[in-house]
Amino acid sequence: MSRSGYYYEPIPESVFNLNVMRQIDELSTKYPFYGSRQMRDALWRDGCDVNRKRVQRLMQLMGIEAIYCKPKTTIPNLQQKIFPYLLRGVPITKIRQVWSIDITYIRMRDGFLYLVAVIDWFSRFVLSWELSISMTVDFCVEALISAFGHGTPEIFNSDQGAQFTAEAFVGELLSRDISVSMDGIGRAIDNVFIERLWRSVKYEEVYLKDYSSGCDAKNGIGDYFNFYNHVRPHSSLDRKTPAEVFLAT
Repeated sequence: MSRSGYYYEPIPESVFNLNVMRQIDELSTKYPFYGSRQMRDALWRDGCDVNRKRVQRLMQLMGIEAIYCKPKTTIPNLQQKIFPYLLRGVPITKIRQVWSIDITYIRMRDGFLYLVAVIDWFSRFVLSWELSISMTVDFCVEALISAFGHGTPEIFNSDQGAQFTAEAFVGELLSRDISVSMDGIGRAIDNVFIERLWRSVKYEEVYLKDYSSGCDAKNGIGDYFNFYNHVRPHSSLDRKTPAEVFLAT
């Protein structure tokens, strides 16, 4: 490795790009069906003069994709196995039946992080979570192993992201005889329970705060998930909290 490569530090996004990313994050949370064209148009209406190419790049950096059915226009990486979606029409009737994982963008005052979480579908209980400065497989595996402290599910669902198709991640599931399920391409709605969690996290925590550092974000999100699991009742759970349902048995 060259000296320049060894000491390389990634160039942070400009202040302008960070402000655009904040707006994209809010718009995509409110209108998850917005693609890059609609996102650009919405930004223009808000007085942000940005072209579609920049919007596309920033959405890709943030891990944001419009939710709608798409034709199959890409070829999967043959080195990483893609598993079928196993949950269409399946009734969710008990805890530890289905767990799922996802990554979302978390804005800060002068930068951003990625948040990954594992959730139990029946109880909505957040089993584990991790923050990272990049979307690598490592922090996803850490969250997965931490979730196993609560047992193991029958089915584990994710999208087809590189983090979740990686051998290091899938191997942890298969070694425990867990059935692996993956959303169809462009079908984030297949993972609807964790998409709803992200809306709650952002509207009830992230958008109300202005995290000054990673430590600040970690503390704030940790406090929120404790509130979400143990204090916040859900109408779908007969006004019980996720913890009351998940920890009942």
